[in-house]
Amino acid sequence: MRAVGFTRFGGPEVLEIVERPVPEPGDGEVRIRVAAATVNPTDLALRSGGHGPLTGLAPPYVPGMELAGTVDVAPAGAGYRPGERVMAIVSPRTARGGAQAEYVVVPADSVTAVPDGMGLVEAATLPMNGLTVVRALDLLDLGPGQTLAVTGAAGAVGGYAIQLGQVAGLRVIADAYPKDSELIRRLGADVVVPRGDEVASAIRLATGHGADALIDAAVMGERVLPAVRDGGQVAAVRRFAGETERSIKIVLVLVRDYLHAAGKLAELAALAAAGRITLRVARTLPAAEAAQAHRLLEAGGVRGRLVLTF
Repeated sequence: MRAVGFTRFGGPEVLEIVERPVPEPGDGEVRIRVAAATVNPTDLALRSGGHGPLTGLAPPYVPGMELAGTVDVAPAGAGYRPGERVMAIVSPRTARGGAQAEYVVVPADSVTAVPDGMGLVEAATLPMNGLTVVRALDLLDLGPGQTLAVTGAAGAVGGYAIQLGQVAGLRVIADAYPKDSELIRRLGADVVVPRGDEVASAIRLATGHGADALIDAAVMGERVLPAVRDGGQVAAVRRFAGETERSIKIVLVLVRDYLHAAGKLAELAALAAAGRITLRVARTLPAAEAAQAHRLLEAGGVRGRLVLTF
């Protein structure tokens, strides 16, 4: 089968189409014929070596953490039937590799059905980024009426943070460059503040005392702390840079903790089908153009997800 792979760390040029054996599912696993797989910042870090050595794995390494397609093989007891449209989350740090391949085998508890009326390209954008935000909100454990601030709100994680915050009954304050302000309002932010070096001050001004919690999708680290009230919380989607203050709790969000959270993924799919969260596709490219997708993402300014098709 064809897959996007690389044999050495480096820039986008190290990516190529490689041939790999079609994986065989075991008990409780599902083989999916992939239609679409996204390109995320974590894929860029994997390719460049930013995640460290891939110890115990043999090249070529296959990136990708989320996909959508149709069930190809589903052993008895897996809960799915051949031909069923599904989406899934997968870890690329395994011998089988990640999502960017024609066929991918995943545990059944990493899969959920794609609702009728939802395209597979759109569905592929939900598992990783959606579950990242669900994990963040579960860790923060805010109650209705509390205030959630979001940095990097125009990105995929930020957009889901706004909308899932609204679903949870939170008051959401989100940042935006002027060109993105209307988008952030459409996504449902209660207050939009300017993105930039003064975003923390703007959030604090909008709340009076600081937000109860903040999801730092822009990875600003300690620069966001003034936005949060004394004793509040910051959800960091990467390792937090700096030291905390004023008893603010830092929680590290690892989507790998929800690799087997099919129930939560099903809830996300239902919310998307009901129009309560928005699936945003920036652009689709054939898998053979994976290097170009990486270049586009590295250049910045992508709104929604870049999706590779197979």
